[in-house]
Amino acid sequence: MYLCGEAEDCASATSGIARLRPDVAIVDISLRDNSGIELIKNIRVIEAKIHIVVLSVHDETVYALRVLKAGAKAYVAKQDIASKVIDAIRKVRKGQIYVSEAVSTQMLNRMVRGEDAEGDSLVASLSDRELEVVTLIGSGLATREIAARMRVSVKTVETHRAHIKRKVDLTSATQLVQFCFRWVEGTKLPTG
Repeated sequence: MYLCGEAEDCASATSGIARLRPDVAIVDISLRDNSGIELIKNIRVIEAKIHIVVLSVHDETVYALRVLKAGAKAYVAKQDIASKVIDAIRKVRKGQIYVSEAVSTQMLNRMVRGEDAEGDSLVASLSDRELEVVTLIGSGLATREIAARMRVSVKTVETHRAHIKRKVDLTSATQLVQFCFRWVEGTKLPTG
């Protein structure tokens, strides 16, 4: 195995992957200019045969299924030891999926019980873009900054904010900001 390239943002990563065509791309959920989930979708368009491993600090119980649905084949928490990243790369190269034992067990238990695989988290009902807005609000960005970062209009961000408030049952902008800050800080949010 060898590193053939790296990038800090979605645009550079997308162009680098299109040029280099690696066997495996290791993607973080948090990129400087966009969501890693958007990058995963871009990679799938460029070349469906590229294996994608997500390496992230975000809660795997929320993000693992999202990244698998987007086209990744593995989710590894950054706090895991390096050997788990190597294991994940080897598994995806063999066409297998890699998630932690805890996530695998959680997904299987939900499937057996006939429940939604994403779980009871308040953010489970949010779209990928809405979850990106939650993360950006929680990081302290204003609506205009979020619009610029996501390359959408302010009106689109405001629509996402309204949908988020409705889906997680919030009534004010202040509650939304508090919710988003708690989410980013990693505070365990109550389940719905």
